[in-house]
Amino acid sequence: MFWKKKEAKHKLVVIGDSLSQGFNNGGIYRTDINFPSFIHRCFKSNPPFDQPNFTAQAGIPLNIEVLVRGLSQEIGDEITWNEYLPAAKHMIQTLKRIKKYWEGGLKDLSVERSQPYHNQSIWGFNISDSWIVNERNSREYIANNPERFTVFDFLPDHAKFTTARLVLNPSLKTDFEERSQIDNAQILADDGGIENLIVCLGHNNMIAAVTDLKLIWTEDQDIEGFPGERKYTVYRPEHFEKQYRKLAEKVSKLNAERVFVPTLPYVTIPPVMRGVNNDLSSKRLGYFDYYTRFWIWDEDFHPDKHPHLTKDEAIQLDLTMDEYNAIIKKVAGEYGWHVVPMAKNVAGMARRRLGGELVRDFPKGLADALKAQDSTAHLVDEHGDVHLSTDFIRLNNEGKLYKGGIFSLDGLHPTTIGYGLMANVYLKTMARAGVKFKHSINWDEVVREDSLVSDPPKLLAELRLVLRILAMGHQERFINFSKHLLSQAMDIISPRQTS
Repeated sequence: MFWKKKEAKHKLVVIGDSLSQGFNNGGIYRTDINFPSFIHRCFKSNPPFDQPNFTAQAGIPLNIEVLVRGLSQEIGDEITWNEYLPAAKHMIQTLKRIKKYWEGGLKDLSVERSQPYHNQSIWGFNISDSWIVNERNSREYIANNPERFTVFDFLPDHAKFTTARLVLNPSLKTDFEERSQIDNAQILADDGGIENLIVCLGHNNMIAAVTDLKLIWTEDQDIEGFPGERKYTVYRPEHFEKQYRKLAEKVSKLNAERVFVPTLPYVTIPPVMRGVNNDLSSKRLGYFDYYTRFWIWDEDFHPDKHPHLTKDEAIQLDLTMDEYNAIIKKVAGEYGWHVVPMAKNVAGMARRRLGGELVRDFPKGLADALKAQDSTAHLVDEHGDVHLSTDFIRLNNEGKLYKGGIFSLDGLHPTTIGYGLMANVYLKTMARAGVKFKHSINWDEVVREDSLVSDPPKLLAELRLVLRILAMGHQERFINFSKHLLSQAMDIISPRQTS
């Protein structure tokens, strides 16, 4: 007798980091427009896909776009010289309110829920965090590690651990305090099975190298340290493989019908770092001589003054990432997983590295959606080519985007369109693996949801002022900063445009 295989109860489950959670513009804000959500919208039915909500108070730790829009409502669409201090005051008051909310000072943040969310993604997580971190040790870390005083003290200093608590144990009840991402996925697997499992981890095993601009390699004793205690920024390939193989063993026990894992893009591509050459007139392809903070303009940069990575260090990071991806492909092959070619797709959009040429075609549906809106039609030329890239976002004199559009205002995470492009790559891989979809991505919907690209804040020209305030390392530097606002005003309002 022929027996029809019983369908798994849970259509889509995700174990991941900031990219699958939907982090952009400096915070986790709207989880309904992350790439798993765009995938979920394409299924034939409307299966459950539960995620936590972080839309309160501009997200956590902070959505810079929301902050800039609020600043615009307070003082208008431009900041004149006599408005710099009131603007800074407004921003600080906003940050204090955000901090108080996410520390539970305004309301109870718990949600009455015992079943785990389908999306078990938490920003900042590396591979081993998926089985090490739970709500209890996150809560204990917050309690036992007083916040350090920096200007970032206006933000919830332990924001990642607050986020972990709300994802892993939304009720905040002690009954569920020991659950990790893997544990929660196992609960879903035991409750009817998982059809499609996305495991989006590994980015944070290297990303600190470009956010901290330091290469500090792991030692043997480091590879499973608690995240709040880590001092290293890059996992040695042999340590990465140990973690990834341990992850694979745990994931295999979930017995998901299909498992999808991405290759990891080069961390030297996102504009969280800005490439600068010794000879500013040089337009060489490939790597730059130095990589520094993205708010430091070429003419201002000096290697003795500003933090940076060298060209050799950037090349070393990319070669190490090649080793990571070889490990991912090898392990995926051993376990029968499906590999999503994310690294290749992101590399094809790296305009500055490619000398202005893009080698990755954008979906025609995206071009049509951009042309359909007056505010984005200029991003598609007469040949139907889409002019979006991995550059940091720039506006023209009309207040419309003319550069960037793939990465958001934190220089590291995608825009909503960027998440749509990620979903598109996953959809193709999933369809080849036999997953049935009702339709492809609704690009009109994606472009409409991307307010940063379709309706950028008018104060975006002042963004460097906002970033400089947030980047101040000590209280006295913040106080001194106000004394220098006038001398920096012209540079902030009318920054010199470079490629």
